[in-house]
Amino acid sequence: LHTHSHYSLLDGLSKIDDMVKLAKADGMTAVALTDHGAMYGAIEFYSKCVKNGIKPIIGVEAYVANRSRFQKEQHVDNRRYHLTLLAKNNIGYQNLIKLTTAAHLEGYYYKPRIDKEILARLSKGLIGTSGCLKGEVPGHLLRGNFEEALKAADAYKQIFDKGCYYIELMDHGLIEQKKVNESLLKIAEQLSLPVVASNDVHYIEQNQSVAHE
Repeated sequence: LHTHSHYSLLDGLSKIDDMVKLAKADGMTAVALTDHGAMYGAIEFYSKCVKNGIKPIIGVEAYVANRSRFQKEQHVDNRRYHLTLLAKNNIGYQNLIKLTTAAHLEGYYYKPRIDKEILARLSKGLIGTSGCLKGEVPGHLLRGNFEEALKAADAYKQIFDKGCYYIELMDHGLIEQKKVNESLLKIAEQLSLPVVASNDVHYIEQNQSVAHE
């Protein structure tokens, strides 16, 4: 549910052919593609998944502006958060396209950025998750601010349709993840949010880690 292909420029190593081949070999029935800030690989990914009998879930790991997507002040607006977005249906897919387009044409500042205003307008048909350690909710927890994390999670809960915002848990053996996961579960409990586990996939095989670095 949280994967990066080589279309996550300068970050993802996975080729879509290899992703689909491995998913099929492992008996997976569905795979998502959530490249950073862009949907360059969506058509190739969709076509190859369908051809191999795998359900394609089209997504994007969006960059959410710290303030408005229109604000571009040096040393202030280069701070941004990650947010995983997945299309549930064709409406969600169309909204992903609109969000990604706006991120590049309106919000671009170091990275293509959206903000909560446009996300609220175009959230229909989308599932959102709290994302990796660079997400807004985990980020507040890393800084020891549980109340701000709770407030942020509640804001996202209001943006998405009922049951469509998830707390995302990861465990790559990082101390920081272990630190935030317990608090993430508390937030999920307090706000009655569903929980999903994921890996932040950037390459296919463990022996590719050096090449990725």
